[in-house]
Amino acid sequence: MRVLIVDDERLARAELRRLLAAHPEVTIAGEAVNAAQAIEQVAQLRPDVLLLDVQMPGASGFDLLQALDDPPEVIFTTAFDRYALQAFEVNALDYLQKPIQAPRLAAALQRAARRLALHPLPAAAAAPRQLFIKDGERCWFVETGRIRLFESDGNYARVYFDAERPLLLRSLNQLEERLGPRFVRASRKHLVNLDHVRTMAAGDGGTLILEMTDGMRVEVSRRRAAALRAAGL
Repeated sequence: MRVLIVDDERLARAELRRLLAAHPEVTIAGEAVNAAQAIEQVAQLRPDVLLLDVQMPGASGFDLLQALDDPPEVIFTTAFDRYALQAFEVNALDYLQKPIQAPRLAAALQRAARRLALHPLPAAAAAPRQLFIKDGERCWFVETGRIRLFESDGNYARVYFDAERPLLLRSLNQLEERLGPRFVRASRKHLVNLDHVRTMAAGDGGTLILEMTDGMRVEVSRRRAAALRAAGL
C-alpha cells in the first residue's frame, strides 16, 4: 500500500512516519506540505492512500480532493473535530484526530487495505467544482463557475477567469468530458461557459457570435451552432 503524507507541519509528518514504520505493508510514497504540491505528487507517484490534513496554507484538504480527477483513498489526520461530517461526505476512510493513536491508525489502514482489495469499478466522476491550475510558478484553485471560457493553445488550454489567462495542460476534449453541461464547445478552439454568455447573435454562414460577460466575442462554428439551436439555446 503506497501512502502519501500531506501535512504542512513538519512534526506531524515525522510522527506519521514513525507510526507507519510499524506497518511493513505500507510504503511511504512521498510527502507534501500543501495542496498544490500534493496534486503534483499524486500525479507523479500514484499513491493508494492519502494521509491528509484539513487546514493547510493556501488550500484545505477538501480543496485538494475537489481538484483531483480521481483521488486516492483518504484518511484525514487533523487537530480539529469540526470537519468530521464533511470528511465522511467525501467518502473518507477515517477521520483521525491528532495526536494520532497507533491503534486508530492501524484500524484505518486495515480498512484501506480491504477497500483497495475489492477493486470496485470507478463511478462516473462528478463534474468538479474547482480546477487546480499551475502555470509556471503561479498556482490557482478556481471555482469552475468563475471560468468564462477555455481557448485551445497547442497542447494546452488557456483559461479565462477574472483578469487571469493562465495555461492549463489539458486539451479541450478532456475538459469538455470532465466539466458539466454548462460548458459547451463553440468550435475546435473554444469551450465556453454558458453562464458567462451575455448575448448570442447570428453570424455569417450559419454561425453564431457569442458576446461574453467581459466583452470578448467568440464565433460558434456552423455545426456547433446547429447543435446549440437544436438544444434550444
